[in-house]
Amino acid sequence: MRHKMGGKKLSRNSSLRKATLRDLAKATLIRQRICTTRAKAKEARKLVDQLITLGKKGTLAAKRRAFSILCDHTLVSDLFKKTSPRFKNRLGGYTRIIPLGFRRGDNADLAFLELTEKEEIVIAPPKIKKTKAQKLESPDAVKESKGEVQPKTEKIEEKKIDLKPSSKKDLEKNKISKNFMGGLRKIFQRKAPGQ
Repeated sequence: MRHKMGGKKLSRNSSLRKATLRDLAKATLIRQRICTTRAKAKEARKLVDQLITLGKKGTLAAKRRAFSILCDHTLVSDLFKKTSPRFKNRLGGYTRIIPLGFRRGDNADLAFLELTEKEEIVIAPPKIKKTKAQKLESPDAVKESKGEVQPKTEKIEEKKIDLKPSSKKDLEKNKISKNFMGGLRKIFQRKAPGQ
């Protein structure tokens, strides 16, 4: 009898299935969002939720159990220090599955598997370089212009670069590569059903 042996087989034997789910769980914890088939996403979701629950416990035994699944010390430490504290107010539902559509090659049903609480990435605004006029308006530049320190100005010469090919061989190589890629593009172009 196969009591408490639920789950999809995913067309793999037990060791390959375990490795596949481990790799999907690792990728989800590292990238916070992955694209895979819906059947694999449903199975990997169980493992990711289990790992985050272990991370919320924070005990040494929980760390050892998580390491036995993930086999990566840095990922386990990130799970316990960074990922799991984001879910301290949640009792469950750490991941979500978002349907994506069908894969073009084999018509497999795709889905996104993502964490519900993502890490916020703060992007600093770009640094704006001051122009000469803005530099002169600043109080430091006014002191410099009064005679204490005068800025040095340098003239930069522009060089013209000839981008034309030097020989007929270079022209022939460019033509061959364009024709070759154009032929490949035609093979993979999608045709409408009425054509």
